[in-house]
Amino acid sequence: MEKKQLTEPVCKIIARIHTDFPEKFGVPRQSGLIDTLYGTVTFETAYRDPAAVRGLEEFSHIWLLWQFSQCLREGWSPTVRPPRLGGNTRMGVFATRSPYRPNAIGLSCVRLLKVVPETPDGPLLYVAGADLVDGTPIYDIKPYLPFTDSHPEAEGGFAELVKDHALQVFCSDDLLATVPESRRAPLLAVLAHDPRPAYHHDPERIYGLDFAGMAVRFQVKERKLTVISLEQAAED
Repeated sequence: MEKKQLTEPVCKIIARIHTDFPEKFGVPRQSGLIDTLYGTVTFETAYRDPAAVRGLEEFSHIWLLWQFSQCLREGWSPTVRPPRLGGNTRMGVFATRSPYRPNAIGLSCVRLLKVVPETPDGPLLYVAGADLVDGTPIYDIKPYLPFTDSHPEAEGGFAELVKDHALQVFCSDDLLATVPESRRAPLLAVLAHDPRPAYHHDPERIYGLDFAGMAVRFQVKERKLTVISLEQAAED
């Protein structure tokens, strides 16, 4: 029987990722920046067929095509203001990775740690280096091919100017001791990458970040970030 050809584009949510970020504040601005951030990809019911991930364990990295689910809005603008450029300089939307695009689609390359084909919840993918909020919908998963996807000679445009942006992080031993050991290095790395909007420079302002079930409060003066408090995050 001849298959009916669709005339309208169809994009279905096939999976969701689970991470330590309940909200987008603090999420790394690119994938792979913090390799100690771990996540788990779980498939939607219709796609929980172990055969669908057969052979995927042979790859070290995968591409995730996903939805900017927390930035959905009507309309679009041909220019955006990249945060790392101070929030005032406008660039073409297609020259950036801004979530405010005609189609709210993101692309991330993550390290594939393990594939578990059969569990009560279907196949599970364990990944590292993800830059996604907990529960983010995923449209597609593809293997990363180093012989075609890697281009060492590539130029990074204006993004090269801010790629080394980082803060010194100060957190007392007493506060850090309240954090599970497996989450300490990831938390410090997230803070070092400066989660603040680039146009915020108030040294007296106290910022709040929820990460891995913890409520983190901090201040930034010049290039130094100081953690003020670390508490168990309030449950919804």
